[in-house]
Amino acid sequence: MRLGGSILHPYHSPEEWLKEVKALTYSAVIFPVDSSAPLHVQDEYAQCIRENDLVIGEVGVWKNVLSADENEKRRAIDYAKAQLHMAERVGANCCVNIVGSLSTTLWDGYAPGNYSKETYDEIVRITREIIDDVNPKTSSYSLEPMPWMVPDSPEQYLQLIRDIDRPGFSVHLDFANMINGVYRYHDAENFIRHCFRLLGSRIRSIHLKDVKLGDDLPCCIREVMVGQGVLPLHIALEEAEKLGENTTVFTEHYDTHEDYVQATSYVRRLAKEHNINIK
Repeated sequence: MRLGGSILHPYHSPEEWLKEVKALTYSAVIFPVDSSAPLHVQDEYAQCIRENDLVIGEVGVWKNVLSADENEKRRAIDYAKAQLHMAERVGANCCVNIVGSLSTTLWDGYAPGNYSKETYDEIVRITREIIDDVNPKTSSYSLEPMPWMVPDSPEQYLQLIRDIDRPGFSVHLDFANMINGVYRYHDAENFIRHCFRLLGSRIRSIHLKDVKLGDDLPCCIREVMVGQGVLPLHIALEEAEKLGENTTVFTEHYDTHEDYVQATSYVRRLAKEHNINIK
């Protein structure tokens, strides 16, 4: 298994970037430039990654391919295709996005239409279009689960796999994002195991996050620093280890370099306590 996260310090070359990777003890990385970078720059980073025994877990998209603004929607779809093309070129485990949202205020926010049949059909159509345009053989396109849009459960993700019906579609697992109610929160260990059991070998990359129930009504589950919430993260690490040595696990959503140092150190200590091997 490989561990990684974001890099918040600025860098201007593969050498500067690699220095940050080593300081954070990452063995998995998010590809450090996007598809707008010249091909020779992409190749320089890819070569640096290969030469230093790193694994590219993710190429991110993070654009709203369901935007109500048709121009924005088209730009987002085209960017997803370009990112997937790059993921295939550089050998990333997956290119990841969310399905998108019909919200008019937040690109990743809740909207009633997020759960309509018409929206679901459009998600399937767009995802197929992105994958078919690239036809990836080694990388894949994946969708991160979210609390208020498809897929918000492992069962729904499994249904997406069936309906999209493309070998180039894979799973990006974020079990914390699917803990959107007290029952999953209360039974987190079984829920995490259930996610891995149901989605299994289709998982290409994983977000490792922690959550804690707040006192606000009616129900407020907040993301917190790993180790400061209630999730049995060693269970997720045990399950990830079973998927193979190049399975990538990423901590995320921290504000400072020091936060990422703390998170990475905690995960490595936790793995050692439970005899889990992280490269």
